[in-house]
Amino acid sequence: MNVIGYPWLLFAISFLVFALASRLGVLCAQRWRMAEGGVREDFGVIQAATLTLLGLIVGFTFSMALNRYDQRKNYEEEEANAIGTEYFRASLLSAADGTKVRALLMAYLDQRIAFYETLGRQELLNIDAQTAKLQSELWSAVQVSAVAQPTPTVTLAVAGMNDVFNSQGYTQAAWRNRIPIAAWGLMAAIAICSNALVGYGARRPKEEFALLLILPLLVAIAFCLIADIDSPRGGLILVSPQNLLSLAQSLRTQ
Repeated sequence: MNVIGYPWLLFAISFLVFALASRLGVLCAQRWRMAEGGVREDFGVIQAATLTLLGLIVGFTFSMALNRYDQRKNYEEEEANAIGTEYFRASLLSAADGTKVRALLMAYLDQRIAFYETLGRQELLNIDAQTAKLQSELWSAVQVSAVAQPTPTVTLAVAGMNDVFNSQGYTQAAWRNRIPIAAWGLMAAIAICSNALVGYGARRPKEEFALLLILPLLVAIAFCLIADIDSPRGGLILVSPQNLLSLAQSLRTQ
């Protein structure tokens, strides 16, 4: 199971691991207590540098996830524009072919909306299969008119259908474009080291027990937020097919 796809599970595991790392740092400090003076000052510099590096890495990763989220939203808008444009360009085809293309586009639009709203893996496989079938039927429909009447206007309708297919391909690629597992691993390693150093540097661990849980909690929340934004189907922050739904409502009222 990919934990990254389940933000709240990732939060629970991260908090537990970071809290244990902090506690491990406390235990190490009790066994190898550093001397006061210069050694502690050097340790403070290392601790501050490590926490700064953690903040930079978390911020950079958050920016990566946010850019991918914005990209998925933009491609949803492009899909709606491409389908809507091709629906009206279908009038450039023959009456029979135009009617067939419009009916297929409406069915195709329903499948694209379902792609955004469905969370089940098996349902997604069925949607992908149905989408591929509709794409084949749509291309066959415009191909018949293109062969029978190779005019510039018919060519425009064929080009519009190509845009519909391309936009769907770009959307699929954007949904698969996630933060690499290696990046998650490196970020987790830095977070574990940071929490261990904070625990190691605690002067009164028993009195500061609650304070030592603050950093693990904050970093776990940051991990959860990044995973939520980066997971198209696994969290609370999802890409809603607002433009596709608006297009479907508009076309059905005509």
